[in-house]
Amino acid sequence: MIKFRILVLPVFFLLASCEEQPLQAVGQLESDRIELVAEFSEVITSINVTEGDSIQAGAIVLEQDTARIDLRIEESQASIRRIEAVLAEQMSGPRTETIDAAKANLNAAQIERDYRANELERLAGLRARNLTSVETVDSAENFLNAAGARIELVNAQLAELEAGTRAERIEQTHGQLAQVHAQLAGLQLDKQRLLVTSTTGGIVDSLLFELGERPRTGDVVAVLLSGDQPYARLYIPEPMRVQVRVGSQLQIAVDGLPGTLTGTVRRIASEATFTPYFALNERDRTRLSYVAEVGLPTQSQRLPDGVPVQAVF
Repeated sequence: MIKFRILVLPVFFLLASCEEQPLQAVGQLESDRIELVAEFSEVITSINVTEGDSIQAGAIVLEQDTARIDLRIEESQASIRRIEAVLAEQMSGPRTETIDAAKANLNAAQIERDYRANELERLAGLRARNLTSVETVDSAENFLNAAGARIELVNAQLAELEAGTRAERIEQTHGQLAQVHAQLAGLQLDKQRLLVTSTTGGIVDSLLFELGERPRTGDVVAVLLSGDQPYARLYIPEPMRVQVRVGSQLQIAVDGLPGTLTGTVRRIASEATFTPYFALNERDRTRLSYVAEVGLPTQSQRLPDGVPVQAVF
């Protein structure tokens, strides 16, 4: 009887050790990391958040100096005022005083032409009696022709003034005004970009610059952890891959929380983490795993990133 008990005991432990363990998917809590970059190399004048703060989308994280862009905005605004004044002048046409001056010039030119005509007639009579030279008559005739040309010129100038500004010139001025307005809008957008704002709601994970520092263009100035709640990043064992797909619900155990949370698979990798997976035998294939992201329900408090989690199948 004693010998039989001695033989049964090792067999019992052998059977217990051979009992199949349930498959588990392990991982940890993670959040998408959002990097905020500086678009301009300007001094940081204000930091409005601290690490660990919870912020909403559009919240101002930090501000950079705007003195340089403010001067360029003032320059553009002055250009707009100048071009608007030119356009107003073109639309209104010439002043009445300018047209009156042109009419007075035309009247003076007509008087000059009449005088030159009378002078030519007088000198021609004297030439007929051989009392003056041919050159004098020719000179008087040239003066008369010049007076006639002067009348034509002043007449054309008066007609131009009375017709007003050409539509083509007004259209060119409109184009110049639109161009400067676009430049001003671009400068105002650049000024807004000097306010580094959150592109999504989440937690401020890290601030990489201090007040008064000047980041280079493209430098990361802050890192955010997005979302109201981190997700579970799991490594799905190869034997369970065919049973897990986007939309599948898993029971997730989070270290430090009682019970489990029901999570929904939102993404799962199509390739295993070990390669070359096609060269593995049947025994080694069981060691493969597929990365999956499982969304978790919102809790009263945000769960911390990096906490281990597991899903039991």
